[in-house]
Amino acid sequence: MPDQTLLALSPLDGRYAGKVAALRPIFSEFGLIKARVRVEVEWLLALADEPGIVELAALSDSAVARLRALADNFDTGDAARVKEIERTTNHDVKAVEYFIKEKLKDDASLAAALEFVHFACTSEDINNLSYSLMLRQARDEVLLPALDALSGTLRDMAHAHAALPMLSRTHGQTASPTTVGKELANVVARLQRQRKQLATVEMPGKINGAVGNYNAHAVAYPDVDWPAFAKRFVHSLGLDFNAYTTQIEPHDGIAELCDVQRRINIIAIDLCRDIWGYISLGYFKQSVKAGEVGSSTMPHKVNPIDFENAEGNFGIGNSLLGHFSEKLPISRWQRDLTDSTVLRALGTAFGHSLIGFDSLARGLGKLSVNPERLAADLDAAWEVLAEPVQTVMRRHGLPNPYEQLKALTRGHGIDQAALREFVASLDLPADAKARLAALTPATYVGLADALAREI
Repeated sequence: MPDQTLLALSPLDGRYAGKVAALRPIFSEFGLIKARVRVEVEWLLALADEPGIVELAALSDSAVARLRALADNFDTGDAARVKEIERTTNHDVKAVEYFIKEKLKDDASLAAALEFVHFACTSEDINNLSYSLMLRQARDEVLLPALDALSGTLRDMAHAHAALPMLSRTHGQTASPTTVGKELANVVARLQRQRKQLATVEMPGKINGAVGNYNAHAVAYPDVDWPAFAKRFVHSLGLDFNAYTTQIEPHDGIAELCDVQRRINIIAIDLCRDIWGYISLGYFKQSVKAGEVGSSTMPHKVNPIDFENAEGNFGIGNSLLGHFSEKLPISRWQRDLTDSTVLRALGTAFGHSLIGFDSLARGLGKLSVNPERLAADLDAAWEVLAEPVQTVMRRHGLPNPYEQLKALTRGHGIDQAALREFVASLDLPADAKARLAALTPATYVGLADALAREI
């Protein structure tokens, strides 16, 4: 039998399987079933602690421990049993309910509790909480660490190259110089801003019954304050309570999370394209690994494949993330099932995002700056000093400074001698002339060095 990864339909389970291993226990069907079991178990335990539910006595310590162990120790064998039950029920959440009952039926102390498994719940009560738990885990344990690692790498590079001058290009044309470090610091600042938003996106949850009104709850136990009970329960899972829903939690929180991750990916795509361009200009060199092939026909090539791979995977992830944020908050009337199949693809979007982070990190790790190429471009772009010259002329009230520099520089390059000759002809104070005459493209970087070191 060939390696199963060779037969995988999705590259996440084939070519890139190892790169998304951290997400597999969370977003796989096993991960979803395990989260459902946890929610069902915690709901039963919460019901048993409610004095108003008199038919369900408080559980013994051993019974509580057994229930918690059922959730904590849930494994792939248990998941396979749930799937076996589902072949009969043709309902995935009902199969989880029957699995839990099956596991507990031999315990006399839990006999009275069996029919309180899934009590007053619709499937979406369990599902929405399960997906929120899965997304919170993926965010906190996988996505944020990956983002922090990328930001840390870029910050280190920004500090290391804070003072290394580089010619800017606006509209593809030569522009006021910057430093390599400052350009990387810009990306770190953008990612930091999005990180704050990603870390604080609320993970809503609800457990209010068939259409969100506690209909069955209120009939069975009219004296229980069900909204307060539900709020306490959702909070006990570490989630944010949504008091107003239809049958489904409306997924606005998932949409918000997807939108933030999508913005992070867009920033990363912007970085990939810029680095790709700088490699093309020769500003960065890539380390060569023995045995690697850059082109199947051109032996000299060292292609920027890591940045291209990252860009492609971020793009795939964003296509799905965009669909999630547009589709999931929409449901016909009190419920339709279009969200069910879409939610199962959450792991695919975050998987491609994670591959993007991995490829980008690998590409950055291969880079080294090329100071000679940076210096050569700067030395060939004396026209960029037209900006400081005309700005100093403005300060001292000289006539038509912009127009004079435009006539001198626009559409054709000038060299150091021509610029200094022009400065010498100006009616400026001696210290201003000296300051302008001492400028070079490499020293005209403003506060870029300091800004890069502050990030």
